[in-house]
Amino acid sequence: MTTHEVVNQVPPLVGHDTADDPALLEGVAREGAGWAVAELHDLGRLAGGEQAAEHGRLANEHPPVLRTHDRYGHRVDEVEFHPSWHELMRTAVGHGLHAAPWADGRPGAHVARAARFHVWRPDAGHGCPISMTYAAVPALRHSPELAARYEPLLTTTEYDFGLRPPQTKRGLLAGMSMTEKQGGSDVRANTTTARPEPDGSYRLVGHKWFTSAPMCDLFLTLAQAPGGLTCFLVPRVLPDGARNPMRLMRLKDKLGNRSNASAEVEYEHAVAWRVGDEGRGVRTIIDMVNLTRLDCVIGAAAGMRQGVTTAVHHATHRRAFGRYLVDQPLMRNVLADLAVESEAATVLMTRLAGATDRSARGDDGETAFKRLALAVGKYWVCKRWPGHAAEALECLGGNGYVEESGMPRLFRESPLNSIWEGSGNVAALDVLRALTREPQVLAAYEAEVAAAAGADARLDAAVRRVRDELADHTDLELRARRVVERLALVLQGALLVRHGHPAVTDAFCASRLAGDHGQAYGTLPGGLDLAAIIDRATPKIG
Repeated sequence: MTTHEVVNQVPPLVGHDTADDPALLEGVAREGAGWAVAELHDLGRLAGGEQAAEHGRLANEHPPVLRTHDRYGHRVDEVEFHPSWHELMRTAVGHGLHAAPWADGRPGAHVARAARFHVWRPDAGHGCPISMTYAAVPALRHSPELAARYEPLLTTTEYDFGLRPPQTKRGLLAGMSMTEKQGGSDVRANTTTARPEPDGSYRLVGHKWFTSAPMCDLFLTLAQAPGGLTCFLVPRVLPDGARNPMRLMRLKDKLGNRSNASAEVEYEHAVAWRVGDEGRGVRTIIDMVNLTRLDCVIGAAAGMRQGVTTAVHHATHRRAFGRYLVDQPLMRNVLADLAVESEAATVLMTRLAGATDRSARGDDGETAFKRLALAVGKYWVCKRWPGHAAEALECLGGNGYVEESGMPRLFRESPLNSIWEGSGNVAALDVLRALTREPQVLAAYEAEVAAAAGADARLDAAVRRVRDELADHTDLELRARRVVERLALVLQGALLVRHGHPAVTDAFCASRLAGDHGQAYGTLPGGLDLAAIIDRATPKIG
């Protein structure tokens, strides 16, 4: 016999369409990718299904394993993954979440890809090689011969795992190997050396502290050539089938992102080909870094959406003190506040994706806007995610603290995007560098914000405050985070005033711009349309 009947438990959040996200769909249409909506919903239904959730769980509960040698003692440097990882990767590559937009001539291709990357989130870890491959293509184009050889295989939608000569595979993935122990984000402190060979190749010797996605086929890396810090392409397998001496020393034991492998690597005279000119390594690799910044913003926005929809779903089905949580005023304040943060992140993310798409097609104005706005967005949206994830988890109470809910995994993932490719200080200082050295980027930002002038007095006042901040050059580096935060909030506010739902826009301007807000989520002022805000974050099951 049973001791009691199980009641008041929340049904699993499966059987919904993760693309059923008003802010995302509105942004996709606005930024020129309306043609991709049908496929986006197909992927969203797949992402919201039980099978995808199970693959995400298994990929994280069975993390990758490094095999340095085979049974006979031969060095192999292979990383083994659970079958669920491969299923997640097969879907991501098959839907073009990686480098496919570079081979797609349609306007909005990069926006469509960003939306798909946002929607397909049963596991965040497998997004790393997807993002690296997307970002590698423009950097590789600094060497047209290498781009001609490898780009068709990087942009194909065939997932072909395994270490074989690149030219023999149906599809390739690219990783990144930049930072070293002594320098971290200061890549100019790198000590890995590159010796030129008569055949035009180089031999690399050195140790990389973080190599993203070491199971990939190709890697972009930095090393000191005779002419200075230079970017190189390093294949895992050489054309003759021999393993390139790129030794995987160990996999990092990380806080989150457990399904994905990150490695320490030693180059023992590894064969490499130069990408771009000697001494121009940072300039060459910056194209890749900027696109990984975009993906950091997308990932953080997607994580916020996942957190708030999970919280709203729980509150909709869980009763306490005689009524559903979602009907209790204080919980409604928390849920609406989380939803406002999520929508502000999404509206900025889609705008950045649109700028990336138009920049790739030669729009100089969008290139200037993207230069500043990407760094601003990378700092702010990624910085907001951990607090957002913690509050969303708390909405589930003790159930949220249990691994089976999925919320601990989301919480552990949340700090990564702010750290990846330059932590908060690096992003904030890069904003100052852009403002100082490239006056056109501020002009592009101001033009974007000016498009909303006069529509909301709270926004207009915030614009004046940020101009005062920029005009004051006293201790500017000390105030960098404060300046970037205000730039981000004004940009989000301007985008919401122009394009957002009125209830969301009102709540954002009242709380984030006018300051009618506490230090924690759930401190929105009275008089707002919380029902409309929460409804936009409520997942539709079935």
